[in-house]
Amino acid sequence: MDRVNILGVGVSAINMEMALAQIEEWIARREPHYVIAAPVNCVVACLRDENLRKIYNRAGMVTPDGMPLVWLSRLMGHPHVDRVYGPDLMLALCDDSRKRGLRHFLYGGWPPEVVGKLAANLQATFPGLQIVGTYAPPFGPITPEQDAEIVSKINAANPDIVWIGLGSIKQDLWADSHVGKLAAPVLIAVGAAFDFHSGAKPQAPRWMMRAGLEWVFRFITEPRRLGARYLRDNPVFVWNVLRQMLGKTPPPF
Repeated sequence: MDRVNILGVGVSAINMEMALAQIEEWIARREPHYVIAAPVNCVVACLRDENLRKIYNRAGMVTPDGMPLVWLSRLMGHPHVDRVYGPDLMLALCDDSRKRGLRHFLYGGWPPEVVGKLAANLQATFPGLQIVGTYAPPFGPITPEQDAEIVSKINAANPDIVWIGLGSIKQDLWADSHVGKLAAPVLIAVGAAFDFHSGAKPQAPRWMMRAGLEWVFRFITEPRRLGARYLRDNPVFVWNVLRQMLGKTPPPF
């Protein structure tokens, strides 16, 4: 699978069809991998943190979750690339997995009732979908003993896919630290998908997503939580992409 070096992060040069095929191949082979849905702010976070960048580049797949990453990938010679948005990946894989009998575990969500609502909504949308367990971890730090219990609980459910909804960065760290510990071959960090598909938060209209303006919608709906992120990270991303386009060599991935 080709990757595009965007500010040192190897973003997978994929579309939704390619992403589904690769994930299903990993499951068939029982190969352990984790998938990160990467928006612009996470790429900027990797620019600031070398260890985080290594975590992203160890991932089996880093999906172009934001339209700027799609546009850059196409500009760099990959015209087939399309957005593989975390919430859409969840829906597409849940739908596709029914005929394959794949088993899903949902880990994350806050407050705790979010993950239960998510499970109910997904099973109502996709009759026959096998959700074999859910778990909302405590909001604060988790002890090694608690983590061992969580791993045991997930492994006892024997899922093929573990969906992780802990919020950007935290969920990516968790995926990296648990791949191989969990028997499930694929861990997928999708963040806001838990909120959107449970009905806890609204999604941007599709036209805003296609235009690369989803961040505007989220800024308006959650200004206190997300305002600083967008006002800080978007200019940093644009500036550093311009430098890369003008010949500044990005970090290797």
